[in-house]
Amino acid sequence: MTAMASTHAFPFRFGTTSYIIPDEIIPNVEFLKDRVDDIELVLFESDEFSNLPCRDDIGRLSDIADEYGLSYSVHLPLDAYLGHSDRTERLKSVEKCRKIIELTRPLPVSAFVTHAEAGLGVDINLFSEDGVARFSDLFWQSINQLLKTSEASASEFAVETLNYPYVFIWPVVDDLGLSVTLDVGHLELYGFPLEDHLKEYLHRTKVIHIHGVREGKDHNSLDFYPSSAMDSVLAALQASPDPDRVFTMEIFSLDDFNSSSDLMHERRRGL
Repeated sequence: MTAMASTHAFPFRFGTTSYIIPDEIIPNVEFLKDRVDDIELVLFESDEFSNLPCRDDIGRLSDIADEYGLSYSVHLPLDAYLGHSDRTERLKSVEKCRKIIELTRPLPVSAFVTHAEAGLGVDINLFSEDGVARFSDLFWQSINQLLKTSEASASEFAVETLNYPYVFIWPVVDDLGLSVTLDVGHLELYGFPLEDHLKEYLHRTKVIHIHGVREGKDHNSLDFYPSSAMDSVLAALQASPDPDRVFTMEIFSLDDFNSSSDLMHERRRGL
């Protein structure tokens, strides 16, 4: 089967990433525009390569959104370490994020998906209790700086569940009025309890990330996401409906998109 058109068929904004076909962002959005309601823009910039849209591209993305009722969830740079122990690194990270927010401000942005990280390869699970508290405070400072220097509101920042307990960062999310990106694929990969996270955080969840785990690797087709877990996720979304909540199939190939979309449209009959 091939993926069916979405046309706002779900009780949430059905979405995927801007890397489904092997091409740049605009061709991907053109391909997806009548298949999903939201597209996650995965943006990055380095000395070697950048995929940041130019002004004309932003205008085209805006036009497509207007015509097809699309929104964009913007993934802030993966190399933005907002909880880094070094102040210079944190300021560089804040500036990276601020630049992306400013660039995408003309678009209908559903959320700025945000990682709370302490540095490349830094395992927050190894932090002492005091280290976790310090990391949390530094992340608070970075987000507070972003709130002061960008036009984004607190609830637009949706802080993602990663490979460490979300309770480490939840006090910042709660205190600043941020939102949650509940990555249920990460919960599956790292063995965190799905039901507990749905109970504790769904009320603040602006974005769901979902993807299958195969042979210890995530971001695979939803064919590899456990059926029982999918039951729990969809039951929770049905019990707590929010038409503005984004449900992103965080996958990166056409085959995975087609198989995942087919599965979701089959599941739609029970929603």
